Amino acid sequence: MKKLALALLSILAFSACQQQKIGFVDNTVLINDYQERKDIEAKLQIKIEAFKMRTDSLRSAFELEIKEAELKARKMSQSAVQKLSQELQQKEQLLSQRVQFEQQQIAQESQNLNDSIISTVKDFVRAYGQSNGYNYILGSNEAGSVLYGEDASDLTQKILEELNKSYSKN
Repeated sequence: MKKLALALLSILAFSACQQQKIGFVDNTVLINDYQERKDIEAKLQIKIEAFKMRTDSLRSAFELEIKEAELKARKMSQSAVQKLSQELQQKEQLLSQRVQFEQQQIAQESQNLNDSIISTVKDFVRAYGQSNGYNYILGSNEAGSVLYGEDASDLTQKILEELNKSYSKN
């Protein structure tokens, strides 16, 4: 009985003294250098440029319409000028609403894609930690959640390479 208790105590002491495997990643580098994020950002940039071109075109057409209306207004009665002015104000308001709506759509799409990327990265880090025997993988950021870590414990580049490999396979 004493031998069994001693063996059990030895196992408990050994497991309690086992060192836990801990690593950390730089969240900013991991997200910013993730290839999927770069690809999505490039696609969004194309959408933003197309939006700017459409908006500039609409605004130019509207400004031309205003100039034409100013020329016409010189020959119109006061009531006709007021009516024309109201029509132009309505067009301007519709144009502004359209631009604002499209800006909101692009911003929402960007937010959804960023949330998806963050979720993907977090899931990948979790799976990496589990498959490589880590008890903890901490995230470092500008706020200083990891103030110091040995370079050997910095998993940022290893995980980034694996993450990008995984993305390129898909």
